[in-house]
Amino acid sequence: MKKNLFDQYISTANFKELFISEMLWNNPTGATQLPEITIDDTTYHIEQIAERKGFQILHCKVQSIPTSAVCKKIDQKIRKNAENYICIFFLPEKLHHLWIAPVKKVEKRDVVLIEYDTIEKAAFLFEKMEKLSFSLEDEPNILDIIEKVQAAFLVNSEKITKDFYSGFKKEHSNFAKFITGIDDHLAEKENKNKQWYASVMLNRLMFCYFIQKKGFLDGDIDYLRNKLEWTRQQEGENRFFNKFYKGFLVNLFHDGLNAPQHNVEFENIYGRIPYLNGGMFDIHQIERNYAELDIADEAFCSLFDFFDKWHWHLDDRITASGRDINPDVLGYIFEQYINDRAQMGAYYTKEDITEYIGRNTILPYLMDAVKRTDEKCFRPKSKLWQYLQESNDKYIYNAMKKGCNEPLPEYIAEGIDTAMPNLLERRKHWNERTPETFALPTEIWRETIERRQRYSNIKQKIVNGEITAINDFITYNLDIRQFVADYLADTPDHLFIKHFYSALQHITILDPTCGSGAFLFAALNILEPLYEVCINRMKEFNKQNPLLFKQELQEITHKYRSNIQYFVYKSIILRNLYGVDIMVEATEIAKLRLFLKMVAVVEVDKRDPNLGLDPLPDIDFNIRCGNTLVGYATQAELKRDLAEGNMFDREEFEAKINGEMEKISKAYQRFKEIQLQQSDKMVDFKQAKYALNERLSALNHLLNNKMYGAVETNISYDTWLLTHQPFHWLAEFYEIINEHGGFDVIIGNPPYVEISKNKIEYSLSAEYKFKDLYAYVLVRAISLAKHKDRIGFIIPISFNSTPNFKKLFDLYSRESTLYMSSYSDTAKIFAITKRLSIIIRTPGIEKVFTTKYIRLNSTMQNRLAEGGYQQITFATSLNTIYPKVSSKIAISIINKIKTLSNIILGTLEVKEGIELNFTRSIRNFRAFYLFKPFHRTKDGHKKIPTELKSLRFDDRYKYPIAAILNSNLTFELLNWYTDVRNVNPGFIRCIPIQRDILINEKFNNLVKSLMHDYQKNKEERLNTTTKCYESYYYPVKSKPIIDEIDKVLARHYGFTEEELDFIINYDIKYRMGDELNEE
Repeated sequence: MKKNLFDQYISTANFKELFISEMLWNNPTGATQLPEITIDDTTYHIEQIAERKGFQILHCKVQSIPTSAVCKKIDQKIRKNAENYICIFFLPEKLHHLWIAPVKKVEKRDVVLIEYDTIEKAAFLFEKMEKLSFSLEDEPNILDIIEKVQAAFLVNSEKITKDFYSGFKKEHSNFAKFITGIDDHLAEKENKNKQWYASVMLNRLMFCYFIQKKGFLDGDIDYLRNKLEWTRQQEGENRFFNKFYKGFLVNLFHDGLNAPQHNVEFENIYGRIPYLNGGMFDIHQIERNYAELDIADEAFCSLFDFFDKWHWHLDDRITASGRDINPDVLGYIFEQYINDRAQMGAYYTKEDITEYIGRNTILPYLMDAVKRTDEKCFRPKSKLWQYLQESNDKYIYNAMKKGCNEPLPEYIAEGIDTAMPNLLERRKHWNERTPETFALPTEIWRETIERRQRYSNIKQKIVNGEITAINDFITYNLDIRQFVADYLADTPDHLFIKHFYSALQHITILDPTCGSGAFLFAALNILEPLYEVCINRMKEFNKQNPLLFKQELQEITHKYRSNIQYFVYKSIILRNLYGVDIMVEATEIAKLRLFLKMVAVVEVDKRDPNLGLDPLPDIDFNIRCGNTLVGYATQAELKRDLAEGNMFDREEFEAKINGEMEKISKAYQRFKEIQLQQSDKMVDFKQAKYALNERLSALNHLLNNKMYGAVETNISYDTWLLTHQPFHWLAEFYEIINEHGGFDVIIGNPPYVEISKNKIEYSLSAEYKFKDLYAYVLVRAISLAKHKDRIGFIIPISFNSTPNFKKLFDLYSRESTLYMSSYSDTAKIFAITKRLSIIIRTPGIEKVFTTKYIRLNSTMQNRLAEGGYQQITFATSLNTIYPKVSSKIAISIINKIKTLSNIILGTLEVKEGIELNFTRSIRNFRAFYLFKPFHRTKDGHKKIPTELKSLRFDDRYKYPIAAILNSNLTFELLNWYTDVRNVNPGFIRCIPIQRDILINEKFNNLVKSLMHDYQKNKEERLNTTTKCYESYYYPVKSKPIIDEIDKVLARHYGFTEEELDFIINYDIKYRMGDELNEE
């Protein structure tokens, strides 16, 4: 399609012809008019103009273009008749259009908006038309079309965010240079308070940029820029304005955005400004401490020049500029900019991870809470499980379904039957790249077949009614979010809604190392649609029977001027979300991101005294600053330090502490009630907050002194407070810890750093001593969790790969079901190159489920546990380590090895014997050499590589031992039982073998051929740093010989042909790389 033709269609709003004639969509069949939709007294008449395989193109003539908040409400209603669609709103006789397209953004349905009012601004939409067009030969299914639309409309926020950050980093550094009055004698990099205040100011200003674009600052979308220029003009005329910072901004923040009422004199200068509350624009700690603080105007001129290059939106909106940013940018900026966090082992957690952990902890907890109230709803034949049974494959993720209904080519299908002979020959094409019709990105046939079989098995379990437990949604990686939302929307059982809504209001979710709030944000996104569907259903039931949900709906009615969505966010933020971080800057960003989420759903109402915006909640007591690992978590920990000393003094102190904590509980309840009641009495609010702060300070002083007296330290009390930042959970979250027994869900990404680098001693329990900080966070989480309830973390793979963490593993697997998925360091979705695991702990029968070692890439970001989990037992462990496997074939192989083996390799190790040389690093192959690999200096001398290691074995068994260690089978054992980083000699010694292998002479010639092949394929390269010619060996080129070794081993262990095929081709795509493609 030519651009001028596209322009013509857009100019005349002839979308039907555009899609049908030019893009080859189909005419709709049947009725085209959707049921009318009414939102906020406006009725929308939406019509279908084109379709393809059930994906609908809709249009709607409007008198005014709907806002983003209204679009989300429209989407909720359209979905009942059109799950997958693009809807175009247009003004009659005017070129002003808005396209909305629902997309899946990290498993959450969201709407992307594209708005334009000139042909020039619509030009970038033309570029997307190709992705939405078809040819006459195309035969797409609905999943293909959804994928095309997703590709066209999903905002690449990561790239935009990185571009913004690169400029922001320079502006932050530049801004700090213009700040005076904060420890000016210190060098720039050492002046932590000046850097901190630069962050505080930039956070405030970014917040203002977002809200001014919605018109909340005197209706001026360029308010800050215009006021800066106006102020500088006033200064030039020698008026009372001396500088923008002291003469304008300070008053705007403290007396405007932080004050409930503004007089006429204020409005004459600042215009109409809303009262925000929330604590963000309170007088900051640094502002109190530095009376001479000032910032030159040049700082703001430069910063606003940078900010004005970007389009600031509080929703997912695309414009022709390609420079659209939304509040997601804030978390990324913080985590990247604060260098201390990387030194502390803290890293930015991307959305796919936070969503995966969040949905698999929060939703199962909520369903369990309903089950505790009404157990019969969850019995095997109940309506809940019948609803799932009738859903067919709806809750299997689309990625799993790709190509599963297409018939396999005969040359591939002939390898399916494992009972027939010559399996390896029949599967000779299985390592070839799968055609796009059948495949997910990068798949080979072997992976495609495995996925198809998994899909078929899971679908069969659903249809047969075999899935009757909430944890099964984790085990089989089903879409629990969609299932719960759908069941709430459809169930006729008002009691289920009542119990679920009660569970929603009472769930407490903690991130104990919250950073800038990534996990809290994910929790908010998971809870929000559940609140909304419950409220909608309660209204329906109440309309039929006014006695139903009377009390629940009273809380909402007449109190929330903005809208119900604002009430939902406020409820979640105040009631459900809690976070702690050692860096105060982190907690400030976390609050800022949550506040922006609330402001996003409100539109300016000039008739309202506060412009339609309810004051933001004050969450200073939900998101706290302190050291998660230093302080008393429970009464039991406090009593441990009270054990010594005079009994009467001890009892008196304990009574005093308990009395203070009860007073705090009452003060906190009062503070929260005032906020939830939407009280306009600011005096009551400020008094309640002051009372709570005073009570907490007094109690923390008592507890700090008690803890300081109980530890052995040479530093002063004040220094100890500064370096350790104690946080007493039993005081700060008294009601949750003492009255409710702990948090319901604990999720997060703890720091990955060694204790020695942290320089703080932790003594949570004499029983647990670790070198890594993350391990202590996991121990702390158990003590903070109610009934040791649902916990989810992303942590280093060492948790289940080294014997040092056996006690921690036992703690998490005891009296619970533990899920573990493990990932390679090529998984750039983690933003760092570390091997990591996701663990999810659920209460219940003691079981352990694992995945294989998953090698993710950028095309697999939303498929974190696509392979599903495999239940394993301690019987499959080696050296106390559970294997990382996800198939019954792997379990069968392990069982045969353990059953038929009668010695371990360590028993054959000797002090004087044949050397088997190896390098520690585990890559795609692991070679063990019977010769000594060496580098060569320029003058011809041999040089032993520094990374070379060796083990000595009895010379009589050198060939069979070398065969075992070079086999595909041993490579698999290293993947299953180690951290997949280094070869640990201790693990090699623990490998079980069958004694008969040692006398099998077939290995002699195979190993001789293998060593010769290693030498033949060696390459030398000059290292310009060491000036040595380094030797590089390529075991990948010797794969045919290695496969022959495994065939001999297979006969010893009685492996089936299917098991041998599994061993030889395990992880084949990764191991062979380009070699595989050449084959």
